[in-house]
Amino acid sequence: MTIRNLDDLLAEGVSGRRVLVRADLNVPLDKQTGDITDDGRIRAVLPTLSALVQAGAKVVVCSHLGRPKGAPDPQFSLRPVAGRLGELLGAPVHFAEDTVGDSAQSTVADLADGQVALLENLRFNKGETSKDEAERGTFADQLAALGDAYVDDAFGAVHRKHASVHDVPARLPHVAGRLVLREVEVLSKLTGAPERPYVVVLGGSKVSDKLAVIEALLPTVDRLLIGGGMCFTFLKAQGHEVGTSLLEEEMVETCRNLLERFAGKIMLPVDVVAADAFAPDAAHDTVPADGIPSHRLGLDIGPETVAGFAAALSQAKTIFWNGPMGVFEMAAFANGTRGVAEAITKTDAFSVVGGGDSAAAVRALGLDESSFGHISTGGGASLEYLEGKTLPGIAALEN
Repeated sequence: MTIRNLDDLLAEGVSGRRVLVRADLNVPLDKQTGDITDDGRIRAVLPTLSALVQAGAKVVVCSHLGRPKGAPDPQFSLRPVAGRLGELLGAPVHFAEDTVGDSAQSTVADLADGQVALLENLRFNKGETSKDEAERGTFADQLAALGDAYVDDAFGAVHRKHASVHDVPARLPHVAGRLVLREVEVLSKLTGAPERPYVVVLGGSKVSDKLAVIEALLPTVDRLLIGGGMCFTFLKAQGHEVGTSLLEEEMVETCRNLLERFAGKIMLPVDVVAADAFAPDAAHDTVPADGIPSHRLGLDIGPETVAGFAAALSQAKTIFWNGPMGVFEMAAFANGTRGVAEAITKTDAFSVVGGGDSAAAVRALGLDESSFGHISTGGGASLEYLEGKTLPGIAALEN
């Protein structure tokens, strides 16, 4: 894979040039106040933006936020992000009230060298996510007209065939930003020749969401540790009662086949925290994984499982972790995720946190981010990369 990167663009000179940067500023917002609750994705793009600012570029940042339906929706406005981005950059960020309209055009035209503008949510335009090539192309034309060069630093979006990710690079000189380059370098280590033992930890809700990556990884990893809601479908496949736990009945046979084919590699919970209800104050106890009461649901892995997973991780030289071990947002059911995360930090392994809820859990639980080798900003993108899929945004950057 040959991708030109930010250093190549900087070497050519960007002073006075408009540089369109596709960032992933899809941050969580408090539904009541509208405040940003986790600015990790904003911080992740700072190295690229700061380098362009220092080089005198007129920086035009674009991003999506949430899932608006192709029309302006105030609850998904990027205005709060502009404020926080300005605080982190130490200079005001000019905000365009639209994406490619009059406000965007005038805001970009008024930029001085070294200044930054943020366009309104890309997904306020139908063309951004359209499956119609012509409609997407028209929007890409309008977006590309706001820049003289393009930088993709939105790894969390590179698995989407969207206008700002897939089509704009064909219309402008294009490079990978610092973040995208780092993500690709790290994930390439995992798909190439990872140092062994190579241990993968997968959690999250559904087996169906992770089936493709499970099937891609099992032949290559030394151990696969499974927790989160998805473990109950595997436990059911072993013939155990799972009560009212999250269960994908249609996936039970698939899980049974995987357990038979890779019996020595797959490690499942031996105990779980079972509760009366899906609620932070629900009555709960730790029970054996083969003894979940019929009226209860599992909401976390238990301490014996944490100890077993930690023992497996302690032997690893390479670790990939994607998906929480339980409902970490509720304190009573966060110990499994915390325990596994802390076990990873205590190893000497090269560790990668696969974005999404895993990255959110690291921050929410107050863990030291520097204790991990790399925390990805793209959960879905990192999984698809490990599956071996072609990512539209990466393919668009290749020469």
